[in-house]
Amino acid sequence: MAEPRPPKQDRLRRGPEPERDIAARTRTLVIGPYLARVAGAGRAGAVQSPPPNPRPMEARLDEAVGLARAIDLDVVGQFIVVVSAPRPSTLLGKGKVEEIAGRIAADEVDLVVMDGALTPVQQRNLEKAWGAKVIDRTGLILEIFGRRARTREGALQVEHAHLAYQKSRLVRSWTHLERQRGGFGFLGGPGETQIEADRRIIQDRMRRIERDLDAVKQTRSLHRASRRRVPYPIVALVGYTNAGKSTLFNRLTSAEVFAENLLFATLDPTSRAIKLPHGETAILSDTVGFISDLPTMLVAAFRATLEDVIEADVLLHVRDISHGETEAEAADVQNVLRQLGINPDDRARVIEVWNKADLLAADERDRLAAVVERAEPETRPALVSAVTGEGIDALLAGIEARIAKGRPSFRIAVEPSDGGASNWLHEEAEIIERLDGEGGRTELTVRIAPEKEPRLRKRFPQAERLT
Repeated sequence: MAEPRPPKQDRLRRGPEPERDIAARTRTLVIGPYLARVAGAGRAGAVQSPPPNPRPMEARLDEAVGLARAIDLDVVGQFIVVVSAPRPSTLLGKGKVEEIAGRIAADEVDLVVMDGALTPVQQRNLEKAWGAKVIDRTGLILEIFGRRARTREGALQVEHAHLAYQKSRLVRSWTHLERQRGGFGFLGGPGETQIEADRRIIQDRMRRIERDLDAVKQTRSLHRASRRRVPYPIVALVGYTNAGKSTLFNRLTSAEVFAENLLFATLDPTSRAIKLPHGETAILSDTVGFISDLPTMLVAAFRATLEDVIEADVLLHVRDISHGETEAEAADVQNVLRQLGINPDDRARVIEVWNKADLLAADERDRLAAVVERAEPETRPALVSAVTGEGIDALLAGIEARIAKGRPSFRIAVEPSDGGASNWLHEEAEIIERLDGEGGRTELTVRIAPEKEPRLRKRFPQAERLT
């Protein structure tokens, strides 16, 4: 016979335990409070709400459940609440709040995840009404990021975003005699300080983190400067979370970056060298995945990490082409890129990678392959499977074509006695064509980065420029 569960108060007040163990015992209810329309239009004093998300409500709720399960929360229920007029105090109507309270009590729910934004007052009032901890979408994403960060840089960025979020929760609805949550995330225990002291401590800590992140930014700038001196072109992977970026990264680099069927499996950036078809080396960078309604504070916090994306020569926008909401996910990624000052429609720089082709039905795969074939080479997406390797050669050729666009090419004759010349060209240029002539003489057609052209002309004054 199973051992009975302890009372909820005891479960929530236990001492420090491993995060995974705590999460696994945290009975969680996921609620999708989705707007049916723009509320309060034309009504004085009404709550102004953003337009409804165009995605199906069921798909949005499934994603929220996936986020909860990404940190091993025990999801015991999920449902949608259509909100026609958001209440300033509780978001939901009084009757719905009471109905949910009954379900929370019956199912012994410890934590309620609201898949949307809650004001501090709404969060506080719902916690009082339901007798359970309540977090919104931003809080849940911050918790996931806190779990995934492995490097000091990632941990600093997450902590800064989390402190900014906590600071916004310190409202006057908390009295001086009540206590604010402590710990890094929503699963932490009670804190020990009052509002003003909390706010001062949080602000001081944020300033220290900002100084540390400035040092990180300077270090990254030095690394980028050293790469530019080499220089290697930078190729960055971007895309919706769980689109398969890390699996594709591993396929292209033969690396072993953590890649699982989890939302936000990758948080800390990773870079490796890859070889392009004609032998040139490029640096491939894997980055954090994007998601709909990504908190602005996270975009700002991770800007130092995302500078590799901003400065990349080529961006690979990886899409899970088998996902039913692939178009909506692509639009969310494009919105984040615009926040970073990147034009997602710049096909000279951005390649759409239609990943997970192995999960498509045969007729759908054939249809997409025909779309790819009809597209102009300059705008052609790449239909690939990072798992099976399908389409990887075509993707590499597309990367090389984008990098090579605008680079000058030369025809150079190399005498058999000049072994150093051939070696220099193989290391510094891209060999396009090789023709072996009589007496060991070799004629090479090469393409080279513009900044290396003066060195090539000095080394080979007889070189004939072709483009």
